[in-house]
Amino acid sequence: MIFFVLLLAFSSGASAYESDQYTNRTQDISDSLDLLDGAVNKAIQDILARRKAPRTKLKIARAIYFEIGGLYWADKIERWAAKSPEVEKYDQTRRDSVYKGMPFWATRVNFIFGVGRSFRVNSVMVGSDKFGHFVSQGYKYYRRELRGEPREKLLGKGWFAERWIYGELTTGVFSNADLVANYEGWRFYQSLFEDNVVEGKLAILVLDGDKYVQQRPFSFADHINDYWDEALNPSYTVPSLNKRLRKAIKALCPEYYERPELYTSPDDAQFWARYEHLGLKDSRQNQFDAICDQ
Repeated sequence: MIFFVLLLAFSSGASAYESDQYTNRTQDISDSLDLLDGAVNKAIQDILARRKAPRTKLKIARAIYFEIGGLYWADKIERWAAKSPEVEKYDQTRRDSVYKGMPFWATRVNFIFGVGRSFRVNSVMVGSDKFGHFVSQGYKYYRRELRGEPREKLLGKGWFAERWIYGELTTGVFSNADLVANYEGWRFYQSLFEDNVVEGKLAILVLDGDKYVQQRPFSFADHINDYWDEALNPSYTVPSLNKRLRKAIKALCPEYYERPELYTSPDDAQFWARYEHLGLKDSRQNQFDAICDQ
């Protein structure tokens, strides 16, 4: 069983880490939106400036994927953000998390690898793994769309992967936030070439003669919201893990009582309505207010 879980984790092309947005929420750290926006815009500009720049939608999308994503278990932008001293992280180590002390059979891959780092981006607490989902899984959705795959089918493949490959089987966690990041990544690739994917905004790129040029900057602010935060958009967890997780959340209630605005989303109903069609597993009973105010 351990070998099988590890094999899936390393061969999946997604991060082997889950993240923890339950702890350290009151810590005041700098917002890294501008840094991450800069990394993506630089990648786009570098690709378009190549002597043999890609000139089709698929080739440009693929070039971005390889420039800031990649085939490894943690994407390039994810590794860069985790290691860069410029990107401030929450005070959290791989082993000191909400999952601390939980047994292997409950946490699976998390028991072996610990958790990834979290940052503040667009005023949201975001795990490093979400950037891998955004870039790599978003690209796979977009590639399937260009090949003519129906929307329902490609979204279904994303759900299947979270259920059987990247999430529930290997970690005991079905991450609703992963599905949101996948979907927003798909929207990013669409917005490279289509107007109003981001409401009221032109496409990022436009044809100038026979090649594409960048006509507006990319920003994660168009994609990151409270439903990237796994405390505000809780994951479904297998029963053996869920009872332990709820106990750990309950222990954090004193912090919630002091600053409840940091532990809840005023737009929760709106976000649920926006993303429910992705196949989210309703786990809102594990939100802080649901546990601490009962």
